[in-house]
Amino acid sequence: MALMILMHVAVTACSIAFVYISKRLVDIAVMLLQGEGSISQLKLFSLFMALVVLVRIAFNALRTYVQNTSEVMMKNSLRIRLFDMYLHLDHSDAGRHHTGDIVNRLQEDVRTVASSVMTAVPALIGASVQLVAAAVFFMWLDMRIALAVMVIIPLGIVAGRFVSKRIRTLTKDIRESDAKIQSHVQENIQHHDLLQAMEYLEPSVAGLGALQGDMYGRELRRTRFTIISRICLALSFQAGQVVAFICGAFGIAAGTVTYGMMTAFLQLVNQIQRPLIDISSRLPSLIHSLASIDRIMELEALPVENHDEKQLLNSPGGISVTDLSFAYPGSSEPVFSAFSHDFTPGSRTSITGHTGIGKSTLMRMFMGFIRPDSGKVMLYSAKDVPVSASPATRCNLVYVPQGNSLFSGTIRDNLLMGDPDATDERLRYALETAAADFVFSLPEGMDTMCREAGTGLSEGQAQRIAIARAILRPGSILLFDEFSSALDAETETLLMDRLTSRLSGRTMIFITHRENIISYCDASLHLQ
Repeated sequence: MALMILMHVAVTACSIAFVYISKRLVDIAVMLLQGEGSISQLKLFSLFMALVVLVRIAFNALRTYVQNTSEVMMKNSLRIRLFDMYLHLDHSDAGRHHTGDIVNRLQEDVRTVASSVMTAVPALIGASVQLVAAAVFFMWLDMRIALAVMVIIPLGIVAGRFVSKRIRTLTKDIRESDAKIQSHVQENIQHHDLLQAMEYLEPSVAGLGALQGDMYGRELRRTRFTIISRICLALSFQAGQVVAFICGAFGIAAGTVTYGMMTAFLQLVNQIQRPLIDISSRLPSLIHSLASIDRIMELEALPVENHDEKQLLNSPGGISVTDLSFAYPGSSEPVFSAFSHDFTPGSRTSITGHTGIGKSTLMRMFMGFIRPDSGKVMLYSAKDVPVSASPATRCNLVYVPQGNSLFSGTIRDNLLMGDPDATDERLRYALETAAADFVFSLPEGMDTMCREAGTGLSEGQAQRIAIARAILRPGSILLFDEFSSALDAETETLLMDRLTSRLSGRTMIFITHRENIISYCDASLHLQ
């Protein structure tokens, strides 16, 4: 940015030099007509003019290159920082914004801010320098004409400023509307099968139309305010041009202004108007960007998890829950009240209970996503001092969520998320353990592509690949949340046989409603 500002200053210096050289060339030409002056001076200043033009072109080209590359670098840097921050967000605040709104901030708001900071800010500073330099040179030539021009032109700017605050407010509203549109589109595309099944397509399309209509109205209001601002500026600019021309003409008639000075006047009015036009065009975009800056800062203000150094326990680990009490914010009914249980190292425990009783909440506490209101959730092993469940102890846990949790990419890509350094032998072993042998019969094997959300695979196939991915993790405590919901009884039995025989040294905790899985456990915890 500093380099771009310096180049703006250099271009301004070239522009002022061009005005001065133009004045001298015209005055020398007039003197030659009168039998005075020197042809060598005319040639010298002609050469100076050509050099100034070439230098100005070179600086403009370099400025464009630096501006474009810097804008891309800032956009990438800002987006990756915000993306990293959001992935580390404290889970108590993760649901505060819709995912569509988050994507909108990472895309549109980041693009707007990067463009404004790396383009509008240097341009505004450069335009201000050019305005001051042109004004000083104008006053050096003729103080009265310069003051007359510079009293008229700022009137338009003052008038335009009255609408700036309203433009910023409207822009923030438009950003919010745009985020709602993106959220609506994203959510409805994700659930288009359900919409078709429920025959809810027309209301979904109508909902998008209503959201777009609301944003259209706000866009129109902002456009009206922007046009009013530009009309004020245009009127003041034309008035400045007329004043400079008329005053110069009277000065030539009175003999107080030379032809060269008249040429300089007309150019200097342009040198004053051009930065003001630039400022007037950049200011709305800068005002627009302030709304995006507010939205990004709002995202950055969200609390992130405290990721201390990982605390990996010796295998096998266990989880001790003592006098646990917890209620979700705003709820009068506690999920747990003085609850205690010990998931001993190497044990297999099933957790049962009706929907909403707190089974998944308990697992989220094991992983440190949420914290108890009172009581303790401790991870321990025979060789380690017990430690409280937190993001730092998450490395001890292997989690398999309910449903399809695959990412776009190959099956191999998904497996390597469990262990990026895993060999093909380990990947094959994990697939076999998860009863996912079907992968080996696919035409591309582990290099078979998984489309978004595992499209192209059955729900049961996707679940087994997710299980294979999970067991590649180093943690010794395995958490399974209804992990076999899409499997038939035969495949479920095969899977449980392999898990319990091949991973016998690990602690396993199953949230389940299936008697078959409960039969493989040495303990059963029923929540009520």
